[in-house]
Amino acid sequence: MTVAERLKKIKPSPTLAVTSKAAELKAQGMDIIGLGAGEPDFDTPDNIKEAACAAIKRGETKYTNVDGTAALKKAIAAKFERENGLKYDVSQITVGSGGKHTLFNALYATVNDGDEVIIPAPYWVSYVDIVAIADGVPVVLTTKEEDGFKLKPAALEAAITSKTKWLILNSPSNPTGSTYSYEELKALAEVLLRHPHVMVLTDDIYEHIIYDDFKFFTIAQVEPKLYDRTFTLNGVSKAYSMTGWRIGYGAGPKDIIKAISVIQSQSTSNPCSISQAASVEALNGTQAFIPANNATFKRRRDLVVAGLNESTGITCTSPEGAFYVFPSCKGVVGKKTPKGIEIKNCTDFSSYLLEEALIAVVPGIAFGTENYFRISYATSDENLQKACERLVKACAALR
Repeated sequence: MTVAERLKKIKPSPTLAVTSKAAELKAQGMDIIGLGAGEPDFDTPDNIKEAACAAIKRGETKYTNVDGTAALKKAIAAKFERENGLKYDVSQITVGSGGKHTLFNALYATVNDGDEVIIPAPYWVSYVDIVAIADGVPVVLTTKEEDGFKLKPAALEAAITSKTKWLILNSPSNPTGSTYSYEELKALAEVLLRHPHVMVLTDDIYEHIIYDDFKFFTIAQVEPKLYDRTFTLNGVSKAYSMTGWRIGYGAGPKDIIKAISVIQSQSTSNPCSISQAASVEALNGTQAFIPANNATFKRRRDLVVAGLNESTGITCTSPEGAFYVFPSCKGVVGKKTPKGIEIKNCTDFSSYLLEEALIAVVPGIAFGTENYFRISYATSDENLQKACERLVKACAALR
């Protein structure tokens, strides 16, 4: 039996070798510090867990509406109006089994063969492959570190063609932590207004994880004229430490929401009923833990940025959101390890850090950008301090 041709569109993960090697070394008892996980290390708040237990006791363990319960959709609508100034009817909201699932559904429901989807790089690893699976054409626009890894209006204007279907925006960004200000989103919106056939998919999953008095905006909020052309994606995974609960959601035009429901009805059907009940409490309940968690993340960010910038050949800017840094390793490319192996790119450097410093990071090429690497600082201060010390030592050993 042969697998489907469409699977050939999915590129093998450039992190696979590093991931496999890390697991192998751990199995051998090596003290590997994993800095690759994209999830908070905080536990899910108690009020959310208690809401799930209460739902079980009430017998809410059956099928629900395919694309979400009425209670959760109402909570999502209230969240959008309260926090983003966006009014959505429940018929404009879809709930999926995680943000990735919701993103997949939105693109699969709307992208036709040959449709182009503009994706700024560095990008979250799944964007390109999901577009390809949907028979679309990923149009990757490389951004610059000096521009904060953010898409510029002129670059967007130049990339739009008659085949452009979507622009994907992610702020705060995975992997860079970059954030778009109100003014920056407004400038991109002005370009989009000149091209009414282009839709916007805005991935706001890290919305609440922001620092340094940054104020978050989403593009339909900034430019109301784009409201009917925007699919706003979010979820409970990151801000509420609910990665394993698998609840994502999106809001947008009714015809897209209806199409998503058709796909979901013949694939996963409804998201977990218990997770949905917990998510109602997450959105409606206390939000007091978020600033406290962010204070911890900010301290860790500052620790990691300082440690990276002490490392020979490494430079790192300080991001305003998410829990990642995306340092440059250009300064070590061309150098040799103590074993005489040349560091030719970020994948080589990531392998060196794993094998010699016992640090697992993700090479930047996985995110469409060479000679950078991603570190997640969603782990303990102790682990981060130890990792920074090892990294400084490993870089100093290069010649």
